[in-house]
Amino acid sequence: MSTSPPDGDRGRGSPPPLVLVVDDEPQVVRFLRATLPAQGYRLVEAVTGAQGLVAASTRAPDLILLDLGLPDLDGVEVTRRLREWSATPIIVLSARGQETDKIEALDAGADDYLTKPFGTGELLARMRVALRNAARAAGDEGETVFTAGDLKVDLGARRVFVGEKEIHLTRTEYNVLAVLVKHASKVLTHRQLLKEVWGPGSTGESHYLRVYMGQLRHKLERDPARPRYLLTETGVGYRLRAD
Repeated sequence: MSTSPPDGDRGRGSPPPLVLVVDDEPQVVRFLRATLPAQGYRLVEAVTGAQGLVAASTRAPDLILLDLGLPDLDGVEVTRRLREWSATPIIVLSARGQETDKIEALDAGADDYLTKPFGTGELLARMRVALRNAARAAGDEGETVFTAGDLKVDLGARRVFVGEKEIHLTRTEYNVLAVLVKHASKVLTHRQLLKEVWGPGSTGESHYLRVYMGQLRHKLERDPARPRYLLTETGVGYRLRAD
């Protein structure tokens, strides 16, 4: 049975996205082996960090699914080594209770994470978002206007709208939002946001973010208590929803 490539932006005749799975857990690998090809993805597998690094350099995958608990190198170290030369999107697969490792992996350059066990629908949705973001970064470097629902951020003009209404933001509120926009759909850790907005000397001041995210939600969300766009990743950081 043939299937269409999952990314609708890929040109006619383009091969389906190649996904590198770096995981030594047989049950997870069997699940991915059964699921991804049926959804139009090609698959290459590695069971150690070393094998994963070789496969990433020789097979040029479009996306990497990376387990943190590998038998030789931990996933955080693999992420760091990949980010020395590759911008390929990385989705970390994490066991429960490893919040610190997830934060380290995101700080090292991973784009997203999923906690095991995870559902098929959530995995496929995260993969589609990661591939869309990678395509946008590769082909639309000059794009300065972000839109999601009724939220519009014009980075070139430094203007923000909700529907037809222009929203006034303070300089710091805007800077926080602009960083989230530039990394839309990607989980940004507290450390990453603090470093980009306030500088490397402020990476321990997480209370800054709580204050400014609260202010942004009151200005941009219809219901600040149940935000649609400015999402909290509990214990890790924040994500700007882009779909």
